[in-house]
Amino acid sequence: MDSLFTKIHIRESLAPLPSAPHEDMLWLAGASPEVVARVRASMPPHLVPAAVLVPLVEREAGLTVLLTQRAATLKDHAGQISFPGGRIERQDADAWHAALREAYEEIGLSESNVEFAGYLPDHWVGTGFRVTPAVGFVSPLYELCIATEEVHDVFEVPLEFILDAANHRSRLRRLGDVTLETYDIPYGERIIWGATAGMLMTLRRLLQARADRSR
Repeated sequence: MDSLFTKIHIRESLAPLPSAPHEDMLWLAGASPEVVARVRASMPPHLVPAAVLVPLVEREAGLTVLLTQRAATLKDHAGQISFPGGRIERQDADAWHAALREAYEEIGLSESNVEFAGYLPDHWVGTGFRVTPAVGFVSPLYELCIATEEVHDVFEVPLEFILDAANHRSRLRRLGDVTLETYDIPYGERIIWGATAGMLMTLRRLLQARADRSR
């Protein structure tokens, strides 16, 4: 499994550009065409473009994933574990720069400490957003300045822990009129779930698929 954690392997597993329109359901890998069609029909007709940064911190002991816990007072996703991110604005050159801007606004992570790795497939969320996850390698020397009105806490989880299937907890989730099997990732007193867990599971699938092709 160690081969999954190298920077080269991660880069080669990701896409250099965001998902094309015809690829917008790749996050439902393994689902039947009927399920994909029903999920698509359950979503709002016009999804708001958004981006998140999936920060992989380069620690000596191995890569970790930098996550935030949203403030309990927020209107959407209050208290949830998430990646820094938000709407893609007009001034953003692309999803990568939108993710960097949001990360700086929310937790003070400077783009000078982040190196582009690639994109995961876009994820749709029930609140009406089409989210582009941009993966970046983060220097362990980063400094943060947390916007406490948006973020309650920031913490790191070893990537090896997240990718280990023994740490995944299956549960059924309703999305429109469709019931899907999803996974939670408990970590200490926290639980990574929803879109954030979905993106991490997509990362796991892509890394494993790349490793399988290399054999």
